[in-house]
Amino acid sequence: MAPRILLCGDVLGRLNQLFKRVSSVNKSAGPFDALLCVGQFFPDSPDQVDEFTAFLEGGSHIPLPTYFIGDYGLAAPKILSQASKDPANRGFKMDGFKVRDNLYWLKGSGKFYLFGLSVVYLSGRSSSSVQQFGTYSQDDVDALRAIAEEPEIVDLFLTYPSIYVATASDIPAGLSDSEGSDSIVSELVQEIKPRYHIAGTKGVYYAREPYSNVDAVHVSRFIGLASVGNRDKQKFIHAISPTPASTMSSTEIVMKTTNTTLSPYTFMEKGTSPKDSTKRSLDSISDSQYWRYDVSQKRQKHEAGDGDRMCFKFVSSGSCPRGEKCNFRHDIDAREQSMRGVCFDFLNKGKCERGPDCNFKHSLQEEGDRHPSRRSGRSKECWFCLSSPNVESHLIVSIGENYYLALAKGPLVEDHVLIIPVEHMPCTLSMSSEFEVELFRFQNSLRRYCTNQGKEVIFFEWASIRGTHANLQAIPIPSSKAVLVEKAFNLAAQKLGFKFVAKKFDSISDGRKFLKTHLDGNSSLFYAEVPGGTILLHHVEEKERFPAQFGREVLAGLLNMADNANWRNHKHSKDEEMKIVEDFKSHFQEYDPNC
Repeated sequence: MAPRILLCGDVLGRLNQLFKRVSSVNKSAGPFDALLCVGQFFPDSPDQVDEFTAFLEGGSHIPLPTYFIGDYGLAAPKILSQASKDPANRGFKMDGFKVRDNLYWLKGSGKFYLFGLSVVYLSGRSSSSVQQFGTYSQDDVDALRAIAEEPEIVDLFLTYPSIYVATASDIPAGLSDSEGSDSIVSELVQEIKPRYHIAGTKGVYYAREPYSNVDAVHVSRFIGLASVGNRDKQKFIHAISPTPASTMSSTEIVMKTTNTTLSPYTFMEKGTSPKDSTKRSLDSISDSQYWRYDVSQKRQKHEAGDGDRMCFKFVSSGSCPRGEKCNFRHDIDAREQSMRGVCFDFLNKGKCERGPDCNFKHSLQEEGDRHPSRRSGRSKECWFCLSSPNVESHLIVSIGENYYLALAKGPLVEDHVLIIPVEHMPCTLSMSSEFEVELFRFQNSLRRYCTNQGKEVIFFEWASIRGTHANLQAIPIPSSKAVLVEKAFNLAAQKLGFKFVAKKFDSISDGRKFLKTHLDGNSSLFYAEVPGGTILLHHVEEKERFPAQFGREVLAGLLNMADNANWRNHKHSKDEEMKIVEDFKSHFQEYDPNC
């Protein structure tokens, strides 16, 4: 059954009025599963602060799990600072910092799953000054750009207002003004292509006709909501019940209603009519997707000088889908500098406006600088860096000097774990050889542990040149299935049109030495260590469509667990994860090399 979600516009601190209305709607038309609030959540008037604070601190009932963006307004710094210091809010919290029971603050930007729906958000407003609350940072935007690269369709995108230029038939008066709109949000919407874009507006309710997307088969819908208790009695509560895209068939995904229009982002030039715009080439419309900062159509005209700008797509990934048709420069030297941690703005413009707030380096780096991640600050946002506020420390099982062991998120099977380098490195093969001994100890201890349970353990890793923080997957399977593992991988490879290089080794050490000889920094590798000492190796070409979860999908098929091939289908709550970790620790303790 599809989840039932309530949407709300700017709350402006009026919690009593909001939840009284929510309770009424939930009773008459519910039950609903959650409430999502967009726009300004905190009061904008001093005389509302006492009522707002009293509601939060007085234990008043919140009828539904409520998630909000828009962390600005009066009392926001005080209340959110307190929430940030709560021990329960430490670790990876993309799914919300708990402010109190049933109330969660979505900070910065992120992506989480709500009753199967993928929810992406950008909290706060754009600002030239960096503030702890109320504004989003360039890092928040970059995180969403990375999410936009993922193949999964996003169900809901929550933002501060992004006002559409008039292309719809029933656009409310005043909504077509550019005042209050955010070009960064507009660009992100084009890249993320959510099924629903939900935002606060300038005091009006507006549900736009569905529109088609460039380079995507599904349609998008925009829902703008008025503020709670607005004088014009505009709608501030709206209900939707979307089926998660992950559970829909391809036929359902591509369905369009008769009132589906072209994307409003094809009409960005003032005075362009829908009729004229249909004649425009889609190539020119999508140019902005390959240039990180040029989002306006004025820059999409590629006036003189644009050819000297570098293509962010190429610099970040090493390739650009537009190839020779791209209007921006594909600079190999710049890509190499970027991989060493140099700021893209510094490379492209010679300066960076973020200054000391930028996490990357503002000087060219010599080739011998092998560890950009140590100084680039990426550990601040990495899920696996132990120093990161985003690390899910409750999943950690054992910590060594150079590696640690952690429960896999959404494990395929019981005792599915990851061996992760402490240092921020793109793959375990790029780690120094002197660290291999500790890796071998973890692998051998897991083998002994699984053998005692009548199981074999399969190790595999996708050593991608685009990788962020390495992790070597370790998945136990019944010993009776061990003889079928190599065949299963080979069959899967055959279906994808490639053939593994298979080689048998007498020791883990010899196998790892063999793998390191194939790591050249120019291509990605997938390898699996299967029972009997055989290593299966595949060089993943730059333009090859190689599944990110290939190893897991193969083993899911072997174990007749196709539903668990996607880790998101087998997620546990944090409490469940903590219990699983404690159970594993108690069973693994006698084998743990760090005990």
